[in-house]
Amino acid sequence: MRVALDTNRLTDLFQGDSGLAKQLELCDEVCIPLFVLGEIKARFYGGAQRPRNEILLEKLLAKPTVRVLMPRRQTAEYYGRIFVQLKQAGTPVPHNDLWIAALVLEHDLTLITRDRHFQRIPQLLRA
Repeated sequence: MRVALDTNRLTDLFQGDSGLAKQLELCDEVCIPLFVLGEIKARFYGGAQRPRNEILLEKLLAKPTVRVLMPRRQTAEYYGRIFVQLKQAGTPVPHNDLWIAALVLEHDLTLITRDRHFQRIPQLLRA
C-alpha cells in the first residue's frame, strides 16, 4: 500500500501512536507532502519539544520507504479541479489541505488523516 500522511497523523506518530507506526511499517511507500512538512515545521517552531521532534522527523525521513512528495506543474491542475468542485458544492477546504489532496490524487495514494473535511473530496482515498 502507498500512503501519504496528513499533518495530524504525523503529529500522532511523533506523540507515540504505536498503532499508526505498525500500520506504516506495512506500507510499501509512505509519502509526506511538502505542505505537511511545512505545517509540521511550523508546529515545531511553536512548540517546546522542537529538538526532539526534529530528530524524530529526520529518523522518519531517513527510512527507505519514506519520501517527501513535491508539487509539480500537474499538481496545480489537480488543485484547480478540486477547488472548483468544492466551490460549486459550497464546501470549502483549507488551502493547504487542497494542495495535500492534489498531491495525493496526482500520485494515486491513500491519505491517512483524521480531518473529516477530506470526505468532501469523494475521489480521494482515505484511511
